[in-house]
Amino acid sequence: MKTFWIVAGFVLAVLLVGSTYIVNENELALQFQFGRIVRTDIPPGLHFKLPIVQSVRLFDRRILTLDAQPARYLTQEKKSVAVDYFATWRIADVRRYYTATLGVEDSAAQRLTPIVVEALRNTINQRQLQDIVVLDRSVLGGAMLREVNRVTQPSLGIQVVDIRIKRIDLPEDSNVLKSVYDRMSAERSRAALKLRAEGDEESSKIRAGADLQRQVIAAEAQRDAQQLRGQGDAEAASVAAQAYSQDPEFYAFYRSLQAYRTAFGGKDVLVLDPESELLRYFANPGRAAPAK
Repeated sequence: MKTFWIVAGFVLAVLLVGSTYIVNENELALQFQFGRIVRTDIPPGLHFKLPIVQSVRLFDRRILTLDAQPARYLTQEKKSVAVDYFATWRIADVRRYYTATLGVEDSAAQRLTPIVVEALRNTINQRQLQDIVVLDRSVLGGAMLREVNRVTQPSLGIQVVDIRIKRIDLPEDSNVLKSVYDRMSAERSRAALKLRAEGDEESSKIRAGADLQRQVIAAEAQRDAQQLRGQGDAEAASVAAQAYSQDPEFYAFYRSLQAYRTAFGGKDVLVLDPESELLRYFANPGRAAPAK
């Protein structure tokens, strides 16, 4: 009896474990019953199924990468170029994806590669070699992605998210390489001229501002100097007037000395009339210090 309960508990545990499954956020799930798909819209979380009768397959719902080998394509003028690219894709319809590939990622990559190659070949064939050089290598997008997804979504249940070109090898016997270098040099020269012109403009603005500031400072300094000079002259005149009012004779003598210094300074010979008012202190020195 004890062995029976042990076996029964073990069977019950196996059935309980076999009747539950977990779907993560980054997974898609398909539920089968006797090999036939019975449910596809399974959200993330813990779910139950009939043990033995039903089974579950989980698939990666994240963006996957298709890194193909470089291939050669012909341009519009029949020039051969080697293109190295990669594509990113994800499962859009898990039922169609399983039906087309049995859920094998390698099989999906093998089915997806010729579709992307054909779309890329059409894109290269419709352009000249000169246009291939300036083709946006970071992302092709647009019409090419729509063309690819128009085939992959209904047949494979796959959505191609992006197609990016890693490298384009140009034919060495063409003049494209030289023209590319010349174009790059011309673009860099234009950029340098633009930067130089912007620098000259900014330099002119700075010089004009500095000149204006210098003129303003000089004008303000000249104004302040004139004001100070006027104040000094006024103060000097006031002092002179005060001195003249206190002793007019001494003031007249002092002014005569200043006149002598100006008249006789640097003169070897000076002819004057002895009766001149300028020489009155020479003729009568006593007048310079009148008796009080």
